[in-house]
Amino acid sequence: MRRSLAFRITVVCLAVAGIAVLVAGLVAAGLVRRTGTDVLRNSLAAQANVLASQIGETGLGSRVGLAKAADVVRGQGISVVLMRPRLTTGDPLAVRAATDAGLTGIAPGQSISVTRSVAGQEYLVEARGAGEGSGFALVEPVRMGAATQRALVRNILFALGAGLLVAAAAGLVLGRLLARPLRRTASVAATMRQGRRDLRAPVEGPAEVAEVATAVNELSAALQQSESRQREFLLSVSHELRTPLTAVHGFAESLADGVVSGDEARQAGQTIQRESQRLERLVSDLLDLARLGADEFRLDLAEIDLTDTVRRCADVWRARCERAGAAFRLELPPHPVFAVADARRLRQVLDGLAENALRVAPALTLSLSAAGVLQVRDGGPGLAPEDYAVAFERGALNAKYRGRRPVGSGIGLALAHGLVTRMGGTITAGPAPEGGAAFTITLPRHGLRYEP
Repeated sequence: MRRSLAFRITVVCLAVAGIAVLVAGLVAAGLVRRTGTDVLRNSLAAQANVLASQIGETGLGSRVGLAKAADVVRGQGISVVLMRPRLTTGDPLAVRAATDAGLTGIAPGQSISVTRSVAGQEYLVEARGAGEGSGFALVEPVRMGAATQRALVRNILFALGAGLLVAAAAGLVLGRLLARPLRRTASVAATMRQGRRDLRAPVEGPAEVAEVATAVNELSAALQQSESRQREFLLSVSHELRTPLTAVHGFAESLADGVVSGDEARQAGQTIQRESQRLERLVSDLLDLARLGADEFRLDLAEIDLTDTVRRCADVWRARCERAGAAFRLELPPHPVFAVADARRLRQVLDGLAENALRVAPALTLSLSAAGVLQVRDGGPGLAPEDYAVAFERGALNAKYRGRRPVGSGIGLALAHGLVTRMGGTITAGPAPEGGAAFTITLPRHGLRYEP
């Protein structure tokens, strides 16, 4: 089961608050212990200084003075270790702590203030030198009182509870604030799935959430534009199909009814043949365009002579230009140029580009450079600068120029781009020196070859 964003943020806030309080409690415990130890040390040092002054007045050998001093500090849980000249005390652990602190080698007037660990217990040692080979040490174990410990644990638990409550409230509020724009964006995306493209998600919230909303809005606009172009493309294709179908149907009906006969019947048959071939070519282009992205679309790639391919293409289009009253020009290098391509598909691309050019232009140029760059140029009205970027999108130019100049179905350029790309080459559109449009094809090559 997927958890909501608010739930996850709340859990994270609770975890962070709990860890923060526990860490703060541990740090506080260490600070309390250190502070308590410093207080004990200062108190023990003060008592050691007082005892040293008293011993200085009565002398270390005065049993009455020592007994009184020992009784005073012993009542506070402090052990007194004397060295005169040997160590004496009733607590062997205190003697060991004092010895480790250096009491046996203390000099007259010297002060020692250290902490020593004996048998797992830490002891504060305050030693003072009283004379040659003599001195004393006050030894007190470092303990945190039970009351202090209970108070510390109680305060940590209180802080933990308060922190968790605040974290839960903050997590819920933060989660809902963050989830609100995401829910709105998800709602817009769900509506888009049902077919609407006019809605936009509100761009609000943190930067990351706003980026998601912006991306959804851009996707919606792109889908709207793409679907609009697809509708225009389908309209143009249906128009292209309807025109030859109408001609075929009309002439076939005339033949069937016996309205035409003799030479007129032969002309009607020729018209039906031309229009059926046009239909076949259009349907074939549509199928090729649909199969381009599929794995079963195969190409017969081989190293071919581009000069021979362009020359054969030029023979056909020179004759067609003569019939159409258009100028034709062929540009070839002085030696053969080879490239890796599918000869049949490359000829299909060149024929499609030439047919588009001849439809609107009074001049057609087929060009092949020594570097293997193919060009189909025309001297027609050309395209607007912004049209070159979308020239190979299905139906893009058809939707813009239909009704203003002779246009095709919008399939040819998209198919040419797909075929050249599948052959590993590139095709670009740009202005031509003749004043129209130029379509440039570059194919993979294994190097130049020269005929002997």
